[in-house]
Amino acid sequence: MALRLARASSQLARRAARDRYGDPRPWLLGSAPPVLLGSSPAAGGRRGFCSVRRFTAGDSSAAAAAAVSEDDETENGFTDGDQVLDFPGGKVSFEAEMNFLPESKGERINCYRVLDDDGQTISGSRFQEVSKEMALKMYSNMVTLQTMDTIFYEAQRQGRISFYLTSHGEEAINIASAAALSIEDLVLPQEFANQCFGNKMDYGKGRQMPIHYGSNRLNYFTVSSPIATQLPQAVGAAYSLKMDKKDACAITYFGDGGTSEGDFHAGLNFAAVMEAPVIFFCRNNGWAISTPTTEQFRSDGVVVRGQAYGIRGIRVDGNDALAVYSAVHAAREMAITEGRPILVEALTYRVGHHSTSDDSTKYRPVDEIEHWRTARDPISRYRKWVQGNDWWSDAEESELRKRVRQELLQAIQVAERAPKPPVSELFTDVYDQIPSNLNEQEQLLRDTIMKHPADYPTDVPI
Repeated sequence: MALRLARASSQLARRAARDRYGDPRPWLLGSAPPVLLGSSPAAGGRRGFCSVRRFTAGDSSAAAAAAVSEDDETENGFTDGDQVLDFPGGKVSFEAEMNFLPESKGERINCYRVLDDDGQTISGSRFQEVSKEMALKMYSNMVTLQTMDTIFYEAQRQGRISFYLTSHGEEAINIASAAALSIEDLVLPQEFANQCFGNKMDYGKGRQMPIHYGSNRLNYFTVSSPIATQLPQAVGAAYSLKMDKKDACAITYFGDGGTSEGDFHAGLNFAAVMEAPVIFFCRNNGWAISTPTTEQFRSDGVVVRGQAYGIRGIRVDGNDALAVYSAVHAAREMAITEGRPILVEALTYRVGHHSTSDDSTKYRPVDEIEHWRTARDPISRYRKWVQGNDWWSDAEESELRKRVRQELLQAIQVAERAPKPPVSELFTDVYDQIPSNLNEQEQLLRDTIMKHPADYPTDVPI
């Protein structure tokens, strides 16, 4: 009964509207000119029905606007254009024009830079000053990372480790951004070697695949293979720092491919709403394995996406160590003092293959790789600046590279000779008391090993 009454009431209302304003259905079918709708207040200042006025194609837009303006006059002289919508989150002004936001602003967002391609400071550039000690420490670590990648990549090709990823062409991003966070704590090459070989000294006890490093001592969360899962996690960590009133922030690193994952958007929105002190650092190196950025998104890179979530951001030259250092230093200050998330997009290029399982020459031109390897090498550019300040010499360069190579080769030898974690370590460090189902799994594994000893590595203690 109630449903029939509601339907009858709705039909009467539609008939009354047709009698007063005309049948809207012919216009919906395209046989009548469009209409302009304007709301006008009902008696007593309350909002009433929408008034409808038809205009033909010959009517000028000025006449139409004037008619709507006249129709929308209120008793106190206000028009709809003068009013605002007190919407949750902020007041929104009205306008009579129908305006769609453009897909882009037309001009691309500029990229912050301090050093030109020749390692010279750009006139008028503003950057965070670095001491000689800091500058040399950054350079030494960039050379160490470059050399380590070369040696460990060769070790994988020799079958000594199972997998590796290089940072060729992106050394400035890794070292300079870390230097802006803390200059005291370093991840030593031996720790990386232990993790890659999965020996007993590995903090993860051999449970992770190579180059998935982590350190509780350095507040360095272990690398996770699933793409972009670390972003919401970083927001949670940052919010906990905020709740504890710590003078610190969280930073999470990800590539351009990670921005195509849902966790990227969830993480940014989460951080903005909670006002979490977190730095989202996007390493936009042009490629998500074999997928170029031109096939990933149409927006102006990544930094523009921060605005949609209410997050401040900056685009920086990822091959300029001073620019990266200055940008992250400023981002850290804002994140902590203002309690806000910051998005940093570093433009760079992945000179190396995605991994030892990849041959990037199959999907990108070799001359493009060579151009970025030589003309835009971040280490060479930064070295020119350091030498231009009379802080470095060719003799020191030769000695550094020789020493670093010896240290890395020794680290590999030590890691390779170190014993492997025993089988029992597979089931520890999760529960305080190992539950019965894990005990059963361990026993099943041991029984399988005893039945098929030839299929099990002999260097892992049972």
